[in-house]
Amino acid sequence: MNHWDYETLAVQTSIPRGLGESIGFPIHAVAAFQFDTLEEAQSEFQLNTGLSYARLQNPTVKALEDRVTALEGGAATVALASGQAASFTAILSVCRAGDHIVASSSLFGGSTGMLNNILPLMGIRATLVENHPDAIRAAMQDNTRLIWAEMIANPSGDIADIGALAQIAHERGALLAIDNTCGGAGYLCRPLDFGADIVTNSLTKWAGGHGSVMGGSVTVGTAHDLSRIPGFTDGGENSILKLRGQNALAWKQRWLGVQQLGMVASPHSAFLLAQGFETLALRLSRECDNALALAQWLQAHPKVGKVSYAGLPDHPHHHLAQKYLRHGSGAVLTFEVDDPSAFLSRLKVLRIAPNLGDVRTLVVHPWTTTHGRIPEAARLAAGVTARTIRMSVGVEALEDLKADIEQAL
Repeated sequence: MNHWDYETLAVQTSIPRGLGESIGFPIHAVAAFQFDTLEEAQSEFQLNTGLSYARLQNPTVKALEDRVTALEGGAATVALASGQAASFTAILSVCRAGDHIVASSSLFGGSTGMLNNILPLMGIRATLVENHPDAIRAAMQDNTRLIWAEMIANPSGDIADIGALAQIAHERGALLAIDNTCGGAGYLCRPLDFGADIVTNSLTKWAGGHGSVMGGSVTVGTAHDLSRIPGFTDGGENSILKLRGQNALAWKQRWLGVQQLGMVASPHSAFLLAQGFETLALRLSRECDNALALAQWLQAHPKVGKVSYAGLPDHPHHHLAQKYLRHGSGAVLTFEVDDPSAFLSRLKVLRIAPNLGDVRTLVVHPWTTTHGRIPEAARLAAGVTARTIRMSVGVEALEDLKADIEQAL
């Protein structure tokens, strides 16, 4: 099926063919699965290749994982309860106490908080720098195990130069992880095709698409070098790399995320997310068209300040958007207004909410909400000022969106 286009994979993957087979995903709402003998149970708990306990495996969740793997062009996926759980799992699968991460400073506020506040409690340090290969190369240390960036940064719209970052990481024996949430879970870009080793997604966003479900995923590529990552090589013949081979990274992510930490996607959530994927291309294509038209219109508006959207020719990463993104430059943009409070209070069509990827156009004031708990310098580095409005563009009629913004301004 790998030769199929995204739109076909999104509706065909994990749907079996045959007489009496369901044409959609059944929901397996069970906590455990039966065995006939002690020996069967023992074998399953040692190998984890079948079904035993719903925290470890569930057919509905596996169907979602297979769909994400196909859409991202990867080797394996683990589905989790949220995007934050996915990021945490991806990082812990590579890093341990004493290790170092280099990350782009233009990150989602929750990611910045995790890197600055949570991981140091585990002895893992991060350096956040400008989203540019030169800055990231300069920040690399002997114990750097991971480079972390967002495909399309939330909310600045910066684009990760995946090829350059992959080269830097691999030269130093590290891995490259890309948060592809604003990349539409593979629709706008498949980072693994350009050299990334790990891709994470907040499936809550465009996969869900209707603000009704939460979930996340971690996908690994088909080729990654773990030979210089101590967490995989320590132990000689008994190391994870020796015991698990090329499946070591995917195995560790599942072991950490679901078996040990229990950050499990529920069967019902997996069903909704898998179903959401089936219309993602249709929704995001229209949202990208709306976003570009709004960015162009806002940029010419006398009451609007700086507009940031990689689809605009004057955006500093416009050339990277042209290189890496298909079908458009994303559905998220930012713009500045003199009085955010007054602007937001007057909206009648756009809605104030902190989500992304919804069919409805959502706006938020990042300075006081999504990035409100991180230091001011970090907010500015992420492309957020006190005048910034972040807009996740939906599928409404373009003229209705313009009219609502106009009256609010």
